[in-house]
Amino acid sequence: MTTAMISKDPWTDPNAKPYLSLDSVNVQYAYNRVLSNLSLSIYKGEFFSILGASGCGKSTLLRALAGFEPLSSGSIKIDGVDISNMPPHKRPVNMMFQSYALFPHMSVFDNIAFGLKQDKVPKNQIRERVFDMLELVQMQKLADRKPQDLSGGQKQRVALARSLVKKPKLILLDEPMAALDKNLREQTQFELVNIQEKVGITFVMVTHDQEEAMTMSTRMAIMESGRVSQIGVPHDVYEFPNSKYVAQFIGSMNIFEGIMVQQSDHYITVQTGDLENEMRVSHTNIIPVGSRVTIAIRPEKIKLSLYKEEDQKGKVHQEFNSAIGLVKEIAYLGDMSVYHIELPNAKIIQANVTNKKRFIDRDITWGDKVFLEWFPENGVALLS
Repeated sequence: MTTAMISKDPWTDPNAKPYLSLDSVNVQYAYNRVLSNLSLSIYKGEFFSILGASGCGKSTLLRALAGFEPLSSGSIKIDGVDISNMPPHKRPVNMMFQSYALFPHMSVFDNIAFGLKQDKVPKNQIRERVFDMLELVQMQKLADRKPQDLSGGQKQRVALARSLVKKPKLILLDEPMAALDKNLREQTQFELVNIQEKVGITFVMVTHDQEEAMTMSTRMAIMESGRVSQIGVPHDVYEFPNSKYVAQFIGSMNIFEGIMVQQSDHYITVQTGDLENEMRVSHTNIIPVGSRVTIAIRPEKIKLSLYKEEDQKGKVHQEFNSAIGLVKEIAYLGDMSVYHIELPNAKIIQANVTNKKRFIDRDITWGDKVFLEWFPENGVALLS
């Protein structure tokens, strides 16, 4: 099995044609519109993830792609073919369910072969294709086992092989790692991406696990109330959220509300009631002076140091993008510690610090007075 050659970042090419297109898709139950004028373009060979809070419509979107959920209006096309009214069994789509849905009375081989047998594929071809899949998911030695004799990770591989064996144009993954423990989940994430790259089939995954989506995706979409709020590569969505909702949904975020009072060539100046000092933020778009803005700053971007009166008198610390607070809580996570800092107005700021020393040798501990500071490029300005 050879690795499929996929053009790099086709979504940046204005001449590239989407492989999967959703155009103004609506799904409505009585007076409840679950998907609202949703349009989406996914390119061939992508590993595309869909995230969102419970009830945002992400599972409905996956079911609409599979044909289990009828559209109220709009269209879905795969490779230029409109499948909007095509029944599920005729769509070039396979879905891998969260529960894996393996047949308990069948062996691993027969589970994978089931769809081919239903399509009346010749026996010699079935055998060849099933063993190709077993080799791909490294399950050759377990072909005769029943699902109850497999681990969670092995069941997942069988379910994936069964989804791939019919060579669909699109694989849909519904929370594929949910049943796995943390260590196995992390290992399986890379295995799944490697398999997807080898077969070159387009994957669309729904997940609530942000870390999982960040690790595995070529691009990701954040959904809110039946619509797509932002689409982008994981780095861009994380570093440059386009709304307060996305900023707070992906990872942890410190949020400040203020008024934009000045704009220079390189940054904007914001006054906020949360800080004594002004805030400066490198800007990427035009924001009118006087606008209400939200400033979002990731906890890992904030630098912590013990506050010393002599440092302040000597003006060691900067007079913008800074604050003084008290350490109220510390969460030790092994590779890093999460500090909750209380500002004079009682607002809590979170700062993540990499643990370079042992826990007992830390410089900053509970009750310490600390100085917080960050660079203008560390913040993101969003219109409130």
